[in-house]
Amino acid sequence: MDAQGRGRDEGIDPADQWVLNPDTGDYELRLTPSSGRSSAAAGTTDARTAGPLRRSKPEAKPSGDRASVPGQRGGRRGSGGGRGDRDEPRKAGSRAAAPVAGRRKAKPKKSGKKKALVWTGGVLAFLLVGVGTTGYFVYQHFNANITAVSTDGASTGGFSKDRAINVLVIGTDKRTGAGNEGYGDAGSVGHADTNILFHVSKDRTNATALSIPRDLITDIPDCPTQLENGETKDIPATPGGRFNTSLGQSERTPSCTMRTVTELTGITPDHFMVADFNAVKSLTTAVGGVDVCLAKDIDDKDSHLKLSQGEHTIEGEQALAFLRTRHSVGFGSDLSRIEIQQQFLGSLMRKLKSNDTLTSPSKMWSLAEAATKALTVDEKIGDINQLRKLGMELASVDPKNITFTTVPVLDNPNDKATVILDKSKAPQVFSMMREDVSFTAVEKQEKAEEKAKAEAKLKGEMAAPADVRVDVYNGGAPAGSAQNALDWLQNEKKVLKSTNKANAPENVKKTQLVYGPNQADQARRLADLMGMSASALKPTTTDAGEMEPMKLTLGPDFTEAGSPLSAPTKAPDEIQRVEADKAVCAK
Repeated sequence: MDAQGRGRDEGIDPADQWVLNPDTGDYELRLTPSSGRSSAAAGTTDARTAGPLRRSKPEAKPSGDRASVPGQRGGRRGSGGGRGDRDEPRKAGSRAAAPVAGRRKAKPKKSGKKKALVWTGGVLAFLLVGVGTTGYFVYQHFNANITAVSTDGASTGGFSKDRAINVLVIGTDKRTGAGNEGYGDAGSVGHADTNILFHVSKDRTNATALSIPRDLITDIPDCPTQLENGETKDIPATPGGRFNTSLGQSERTPSCTMRTVTELTGITPDHFMVADFNAVKSLTTAVGGVDVCLAKDIDDKDSHLKLSQGEHTIEGEQALAFLRTRHSVGFGSDLSRIEIQQQFLGSLMRKLKSNDTLTSPSKMWSLAEAATKALTVDEKIGDINQLRKLGMELASVDPKNITFTTVPVLDNPNDKATVILDKSKAPQVFSMMREDVSFTAVEKQEKAEEKAKAEAKLKGEMAAPADVRVDVYNGGAPAGSAQNALDWLQNEKKVLKSTNKANAPENVKKTQLVYGPNQADQARRLADLMGMSASALKPTTTDAGEMEPMKLTLGPDFTEAGSPLSAPTKAPDEIQRVEADKAVCAK
C-alpha cells in the first residue's frame, strides 16, 4: 500500500506525515505502520516503513499520466540541502531512527521556522504570485500545470545568483473563467491592468516592488512577437500610449510589456509572471485567506465589495473584489487602488512567511498547486525546478526590507483619465533601482549615505555655471544624447560655454568627465549639476589651457538630461511607499 492509502486507512493526511529532522534540517516522510503489521517486519523489509523516506529531484520525467503526490515510493529529493541549485546524494549512515510504532512525531515548534523555509523551496512573495514550491513536490505533476510563453528576446536571458533580480508581475483584466463574466469589460483581451516590477538586491537583503499605473502615458516600443500559432509578427510602436495597452492590444504579449518597462525605467526584467482574476481567487483561498483592515465601511457597487470598518480575513471572490476596488477608497482613482493592492500584498507576504503556512505540508501543496495552475510565466522559468530556484532567491528577503512604491506621476493636463511621468522624481526612483540602492534603512543604504557625505566634503568650492566650459561627447549613450545634454545644460542650468562634439573617439563603460587640476572647481560644479559620482571624475596630471574646455563623455548609464548619473542614497521624501511588514488600513 502506498502512502496515500496508508494515510486514508489511519485517518491521517499523508501530507502531515512529513516530519522535520532536527539533525539535518530536512523534512522526511515517516509512515506509521498499519494495524496488523509489526514495526520490526516493516523496518527490515519495506523502505516505506523502515524510516524516513527522503527525496531528490528526478533526473527525468517519469512516464505515465498519473500524477504523484508526497509519499509515493521512489520519489527523489530536490532541495540540495536547501540551496536550490544542486542535488547531492545522501551520505551513508545519515538515516534517522524510525519512529516508535503507532506514534506520530509532533509538528516542529516555531524555532524550526528557518528550516521550514528551506524546505518550502522559497516563497514567490509578491503581487498575485505569493507561493513557493519545493523539490519534494513531484516534478511531473507541477511541471504539467505550468503555462509558459516566449520573452521574444526582451529579457536578460534569466536571473543569476550573483546579481540583482528583476521580475515583472502582471495582473490582467481578462474576464475568462467561471464567475468572471459580470466584471465590467467582459470582452477585454487582457490588458496589463496591474503591474509591479519586483527588484531584489544583489545581496538579497532588500527588495523594491514598483507599481506602474495602468493609465500612465508612455511610449510603447516596437515589439517582435511570437504569436500563439507560432508565427512571428513585428507589432509597431505606439508613441504616447497607455501603459496597459502594452499587453493584449494589437496581439501584444507579455514580452512587449517587458520592453515597455525597459523603455520607461532603463531596467531590463529577467522574467515575467502573469496572473488573471482566477489566480487571485485560487491563491487567496489556498493560503487560507488574507488579513486586511478598513478605516471605514465600504460598499462598492462596481467591485461588489461590501465590508464593514475594521479587520477582516478575505479570500476568493471577496479578495478579488478588494483588489478591484477604487471608487470607494482614497481619491477614487486607479492610484488609490494601487495603494490598497500594495497593502493587500504586504499582508499576503506576512501570511506566507508565517509559521502557520511554512510548517504545513498540506497547505504548501495546495499553494503550489494553485500557483502553477494560475500563472503564465516566461519560458526561462517554465520548468518547476527553475521556478523553485527563483523562489529560493526571492524568499530570503525579510518583509521589513521590502518596500512597495509607485512610479511618481502627475495628472495629465490633456486627459484627466490618464497620468504622465513626474520627471522631477521618477528618474531618481528608477536610478535607485538600477543602481541597486535600497528604499529601506538597511546597512547598505547607511554605507551609501556615509559615502555621499564624504564626497560632499571633498567638493570644496564650485565655479558658477556661467564659468563652466565643457565639450560634450557621445561615448555609448543613446543616439541624440549629446544634444539632449547640451540643451539641458544651456537652457536649464545656464552652462552656456558648452559644445556638442558628437561621437567620442571611443566608447566608455560609464559617463566620465576629464579635466585639468586647475579646472577642479568647474568639474565639481558640473558633477553637482548632473548628479555624477566621484568615480566619474578623471583629473589629468597637467593644467588645462585658459580657454581649454573639459571633456564630458556620455556612456550607457546616461538616459536623459536631468536624470542623476549616480543613484541617490535615499528616495524622494514625497513619493508614496509602504514597507511589507507594516499593516495599514485602507482609507
